Amino acid sequence: MIFSHFPTRIFLTLGLLTVFLSACQPAATPPPLDQAALMTAAVATVYAEAAASTPTQTISPPTATPTLEPTPLRTPPALPDGFTTSLLNPGDIPSAYIQDACQVLKAKWDPSRAEPGTVIMPIMFHGIAQGETNPGATGVYHDMSMDDFHRLMKDLHDQGFEAITMQQAADFLYTNAKIPKRSVLLIVDDRKFRQSFDDTFREYYEKWGWKVINSYITLDERPDLWQQNAELEAEGWVDHQAHGYIHNENITANSSEDYMRQELGKPFEMMQKYFNKTPIAYIWPGGSFTLRGVQIAREFNYQLGFTVNPRGPLLFNWIPQAQASDPMRPSYIPESPAGDPLLTLPRYWSPDARNYIDTVRNIGKEAAAYAESVRATELEYYDIVCAPTHGAIAVP
Repeated sequence: MIFSHFPTRIFLTLGLLTVFLSACQPAATPPPLDQAALMTAAVATVYAEAAASTPTQTISPPTATPTLEPTPLRTPPALPDGFTTSLLNPGDIPSAYIQDACQVLKAKWDPSRAEPGTVIMPIMFHGIAQGETNPGATGVYHDMSMDDFHRLMKDLHDQGFEAITMQQAADFLYTNAKIPKRSVLLIVDDRKFRQSFDDTFREYYEKWGWKVINSYITLDERPDLWQQNAELEAEGWVDHQAHGYIHNENITANSSEDYMRQELGKPFEMMQKYFNKTPIAYIWPGGSFTLRGVQIAREFNYQLGFTVNPRGPLLFNWIPQAQASDPMRPSYIPESPAGDPLLTLPRYWSPDARNYIDTVRNIGKEAAAYAESVRATELEYYDIVCAPTHGAIAVP
């Protein structure tokens, strides 16, 4: 401590002062010393010396804490309306089946998935005749001639279409999985002998790798038919899906619960038995369905269902549906009341499918152009609203 020797120094100083004063005074008796004054002076001297020898400390003013500016909140833009086109019948309205905008946008703009404007054209075939298209002696209906069939297949190929399987269609419609930008589903209704496929679709499987779908009636009869179709299934180019059990009695509002469950459920048992597979699609016999029928189909885990209504093509989260009956097309059952677009999908009829190839192609082009026009807005919305929980979209 600086002041630890103060008393000693004070007394030494006082002693020296006493000697000095004694030496300077005459021998006469000195007047009494003012001891208090001397003590005060000595202490003041020692404090002055101590203060002079202590280094001066400089106290810096406190450093100011920087103020962080709050990150401004970004306002998401309004999402654009969905794609529409004048190429559909006015009564056929595009319906979305995925309501989560973030899920749709991520699937739509993920560069590893299908490009916007990718389109599927489902086509329904019943019979392809070697000659005339009217019913033959057996009463089997042939809806197009062999020449018309070959023209249709050529036109599809020339316009850049490629055939896909039912599983590819389901993957695209549910998750926007990548498929050919112009895809076609070739769906042959009812049971057929092997020769029927060998005479028609086999040529295009061998040339282009095009596979065909057979919506098969699964009543457990005709072992020869089951055997021949099992061979086709095993070869991998005929993809069998469900077309009812008894089939020739359509599901209507008068159908019993038991009957609907039989028609929708039995195909699982029979296809597992003969084809070692389970169906993922139900092709409604006669194109007839009901709300309850659709609900039961979901219970059985069908992923897709097809009508006979040629309303238009299929895009991701975009299915043409009708809200009400159309007097100009009274046989078309409106799909919207069933509430499940994926189980009430449209199909073009093979006799006039060629007339719609350009329509389907142009709808795909329009959809692609519209998607590009709203791309920036949709990606900005996704980045602000969706990315924090759904993750960023990889940009190529």
